[in-house]
Amino acid sequence: MPAPLKLTFVVATKDRPEELRRMWRSLSRQTRPPDEVVIVDASARPSTLVGPRAAPPVLRYIRTAVASATRQRNLGLDAVGPDADLIGFLDDDAVLEEGAVEEMLRFFETADAGVGGAAFNMANHPPLDWPILKRTRIVESLGLYARRGGAVTASGFQTMIGPLARTEWTDWLPSGASVWRRAVVRDHRFDEWYDGYSYLEDLDFSYRVGKAYQLAVVAGARYHHLPAPGGRGGGYAFGVREVLNRVHFVKKYPEFSLRKCYAALSARLLMNVAFAARERKASFIARAWGNVVGLAKSAIRARG
Repeated sequence: MPAPLKLTFVVATKDRPEELRRMWRSLSRQTRPPDEVVIVDASARPSTLVGPRAAPPVLRYIRTAVASATRQRNLGLDAVGPDADLIGFLDDDAVLEEGAVEEMLRFFETADAGVGGAAFNMANHPPLDWPILKRTRIVESLGLYARRGGAVTASGFQTMIGPLARTEWTDWLPSGASVWRRAVVRDHRFDEWYDGYSYLEDLDFSYRVGKAYQLAVVAGARYHHLPAPGGRGGGYAFGVREVLNRVHFVKKYPEFSLRKCYAALSARLLMNVAFAARERKASFIARAWGNVVGLAKSAIRARG
């Protein structure tokens, strides 16, 4: 009988001590806990984990002055112990159900070597915005969105995943609760161009890995995403970021259409205006204005 697979999680965190402790408690309660957890902390004050500390999991703690999810995850990868077979990423605001790690390890123990990564199944996935519009045939034919979950379209936009009743194969994976073979992260790292909040860094990383490996979402490995308020920053800043980061992603891969990307981003801008009218929230107006500025900045950079 082969030896059990060893799993290490890398957690990037900044100024979220309560969320970090909650995440740690969920790991400590696993029916089959991970072997190691590497926490890369960019907080103003070092975080102190409270709760069961008996191994496993072994805790490695790294301090960094650079607050960037991509940079922190790459630092964490460098610190993973040499005997880990699988390396996962967890956001500090993720909470795993008690049997989640056991289900994920069971999946990898039976998967062939062509499977490079798998995500946990988000049990509380938020509803899709404008689902009727996004799932129309004309939108799909234009390459702006797709009806299949976990797809990446010709515009470079990804479709949402979950919650799933059965394990599914996908084109991309969210990195906030995911596990990868060590060979994958040996050859692939996060693009540190996506700094700060690092929006779309998971799409870029997983889509790149998916060119060489199969990707899956494991239905029985469930978790809950309980985001802290203000995680994305202000509406304006996020509006700019969602344009510039999307364009950066699309330009990296020749199979995508920049024209369709701009069309989809323009549709996103109009949706934010519609949300502002419907919800009467200034944050959507700020996000829409950020989209306008992002599109203008992208056009200026293209001419430069």
